[in-house]
Amino acid sequence: MNLQRLRNYLEGRTESRTQPVCAYLYDLAHLRERADRLRQSLPSRCKLFYAIKANSDEPILKALLNHIDGFEVASLGEIRHVRAIDDSATIVFGGPGKSDAELEGALDERIMLIHVESEHQLRRLDWIARCRNQVADILLRVNPASVPQQATLRMGGQATQFGIEETQIPAMFEFIRTLPGIRLKGLHIHAISNNLDAQTHLALMEHYFNLAEAWQRGYGLEFDWLNVGGGIGVNYANPNAAFDWDSFCKGLSMLIARRRPGFQIVFECGRFLAADCGYYVAEVTDVKTTYGKHFAILRGGSHHFRLPVSWQHNHPFVVLARDSWCYPFSRPGVHDAQVTLCGELCTPKDILARDVTVERLRAGDRVVFLLAGAYGWHISHHDFLSHPHPERVFLDNC
Repeated sequence: MNLQRLRNYLEGRTESRTQPVCAYLYDLAHLRERADRLRQSLPSRCKLFYAIKANSDEPILKALLNHIDGFEVASLGEIRHVRAIDDSATIVFGGPGKSDAELEGALDERIMLIHVESEHQLRRLDWIARCRNQVADILLRVNPASVPQQATLRMGGQATQFGIEETQIPAMFEFIRTLPGIRLKGLHIHAISNNLDAQTHLALMEHYFNLAEAWQRGYGLEFDWLNVGGGIGVNYANPNAAFDWDSFCKGLSMLIARRRPGFQIVFECGRFLAADCGYYVAEVTDVKTTYGKHFAILRGGSHHFRLPVSWQHNHPFVVLARDSWCYPFSRPGVHDAQVTLCGELCTPKDILARDVTVERLRAGDRVVFLLAGAYGWHISHHDFLSHPHPERVFLDNC
């Protein structure tokens, strides 16, 4: 969606002095186009799955259906979200805390692969599957001993709740041979999140290949799948310096041609796929100066869009000026100054961007936060203070 289309949408609204604009807008056509481009760029042995935790709205899932190879979920509720839009979509199931009900639900819903994250989870799944006269296809999630790459979040290469310590994996291979309810199909290694550098991500892929191939040789195994997680990032600090996907795919093609792995490689992207299809729009309700600092108060905030607070960054935005002003007194604003963009909550932590320079920002203008299609609404504490929810608008041109 370009900003002019967004502006046209906002101008077509019925204005209300008492209900300032606050909305999420999602461009479904752009989302499909992006999914197609990412998927087509991958080497032939690779599959693109969508991690629906990033944004599980039904229109988003429907838009992606038939434009990706499957969905990655992390709960029974997310399984049901996918099954609501398609009864036969391919699903893989991750997450460190699967309950018995979720494992049973995964078997009921014909999940292609269950990612097992501990010995106890493996024992419970085997027991449940045998009680049902079924066999569960699984990937073992590995927490690798070392991950040299840096990223915003790390789930491996250190002590975390995710996966099974690398040194314990050989014993798990031997143990699985004794479990009639389990069929090992490969590995899941997802150690970092929001990596912005294509070359270091290629090095990470080669590290994963090394682990998988060494274990295959050492234990007489043949893996069908290596799930390398998501982990490819979005540059919120500089949206123009995006992860170089084309360079990454070219390097990955060379790596696969050189190594000739027997397994297929699964990418489960969420943020990287969906972030730039969404915008969060919040109207400025007040502009004030306190102890020499300028603050713009928005109709909205972190209860709608928690990502900037969660990651402690200044979220990228643009200002859409609005000339209309209905009050019989002067309009507060700032010109060529630094301003902090705040929400309406009763906490000083409700900040979406701090000390950012604006050419002009006035009460009544709209602030459009970019890259808001992933981990925005879906990770936010919607009902804190019981403010109204934002509009949620899904735009399409098909």
